Parts: sequence; structure tokens; C-alpha cells
Amino acid sequence: MAVKDRDRFSTTTRLRLLGEQTAARVYRSQTRRQARRSRLTGRAALLALVLCSLVVALAYPMRQYVTQRADIADLQREKRQAQQRVEQLRDLKARWQDDAYAEQQIRQRLHYVKPGETGYVVVDPGPAERSRAERGTARRPWYANVWDGVDKSDASDQ
Repeated sequence: MAVKDRDRFSTTTRLRLLGEQTAARVYRSQTRRQARRSRLTGRAALLALVLCSLVVALAYPMRQYVTQRADIADLQREKRQAQQRVEQLRDLKARWQDDAYAEQQIRQRLHYVKPGETGYVVVDPGPAERSRAERGTARRPWYANVWDGVDKSDASDQ
């Protein structure tokens, strides 16, 4: 045992033991560092930067694309409405080309009668009860009343 005790206190033994302890500390600190190490690597950061750049670069063109598609849809809707209006006007024009329809409208709107016929105008008692002063026509010049009559007859056409 004397050799063992002497060996225990020798310089080489102490240095070896100290080296082993130091190596164990370094190994433990490296494993702790690796455990604490973030999962964000350089490659992942670069990938995230590239993706963010793509999103920013494509955001404006995508917004423009969506806006233009909405504008195209609006214009197509307006075009369909205009085509329907043109068809209505063509139908109205074709009706006015017919002499019987034109005569019917002239008789109805302008109260024309053929020679030998007697024309009657039925007055609704409700509106006739109001006087001209209540309607405000007495304070206006005669030509304003005539123009209102023309506007009313034009509005009934539509």
C-alpha cells in the first residue's frame, strides 16, 4: 500500500487527475452549450429572409392583379347592362315604326281624336279638389307650367 499511497500523491498522477477533471468540465460545458443552442441556423435565417423578400416583392403585383380582375368584372357587368339597354331601345324604336302603335300613343298622350269622334277626359276627383293655388301653379309663369307638362309626358314614356 505504500506504493499506492506514494503513487496517489505523485505529480504525474495529480496532473493526470487534473487533466481528466478539466476534460470532464469542458465536455459538460460543450454539451450544455449544444443543448442551449438555438435551432435557428444560418441556413434557416437565410431561408426566412428569402421568403420574406418574396412575400414583399409579390404583395403589390398580387394586389394589382386582384384589383384589375375586379375592374374587369365591373366592366363586363356594365357592358351587359348597356347591351340590355340597347336591346330595349331597339324594341322601342321598332314599336314606334309601327303606325298603329304610334297612333295609339298619340291618342293616349296628346288626347287626339279622329274627325267625327268625341273626346272625353275623365278627371280624378281627388287631385281635382286641390286648387291651383294649393298646387303652387298660380304663382308660376304659364310657360313653367307648360314645360312641366312636357316633362311629365316625357317621363311617362320611360
